[in-house]
Amino acid sequence: MKTIQAIKRLSIRAYLAERGLQPTKDNPRYGLYLSPLREERTPSFKVDYVQNLWYDFGLGAGGSIIDLVMRLERCDFAQAVRFLGSGERTPMVIPLPLPVPPTVPALRLLSDMPLRHPALVGYLSSRGIDPAIASAGCREVHYAVDGRNYFAVGFRNDAGGWELRSERFKGSVSPKHITTINNRSDAVVAFEGFMDLLSYLSMKPDEWQHIDVAVLNSVVRLPNAIPFLGRHATIYAFFDNDEAGRKATADLKRLCPNSSVIDRSHLYREHKDLNEYWQAKQPRPQIAPKCKRSMKM
Repeated sequence: MKTIQAIKRLSIRAYLAERGLQPTKDNPRYGLYLSPLREERTPSFKVDYVQNLWYDFGLGAGGSIIDLVMRLERCDFAQAVRFLGSGERTPMVIPLPLPVPPTVPALRLLSDMPLRHPALVGYLSSRGIDPAIASAGCREVHYAVDGRNYFAVGFRNDAGGWELRSERFKGSVSPKHITTINNRSDAVVAFEGFMDLLSYLSMKPDEWQHIDVAVLNSVVRLPNAIPFLGRHATIYAFFDNDEAGRKATADLKRLCPNSSVIDRSHLYREHKDLNEYWQAKQPRPQIAPKCKRSMKM
């Protein structure tokens, strides 16, 4: 087991690359990324390669690789250390002494209710998701961070935790785990995230009550899903079109040798994931032509 200081020297840049995340702007000292902690269109997540620290300007928070894993996996300090120290997941950076990182603000669950807030329904619609489909599998979750109240679309996992999404936030409520739906089918569809599941069901709304489903809620959770996935004769994998997604598909084939694993990512090969593909298929809103003003003589 590595020491805490050794773990903090694991490269954040390499860790993000392992998850399929690459900087949109890069130089020898730092990189700018689209935040992995929330959804955004303008990169505001900075990784300092020299000090091996990250900072999310949208959240106003940052720290070491341990802090990043705590946020991404919604786990405590000890769990993050065990995760990072369990193997040579990322190469070491130069052994510089690092300052004590700031404390990660705790996210506190307040309540959950039927999904009906117009802002959340509009957010789902912007991603091509049928609100009726979303309401069948998701809830409206209210939570607090640093004394401020927020709400998001919530997708519950098998351990009682939640994946949270809104236009401005991407996170989760611990414990972090996979989500499975067991309809006793011989086949199962597997997704990285629940937006891909909702996209699939928006394409095929009649399958909600008939298919078995596994949502990883993070590709690093694939081992947790193997016992459930391996019980099926056929596994349809709808993972992302990136390095992490391709690795997850290869690992799935290796870990489920008695199942027929069918990679469906070629269906959306020109897109990052199934939801991006589904969004591109939506009709664009028609814009009425401008009326020309008549001139009076």
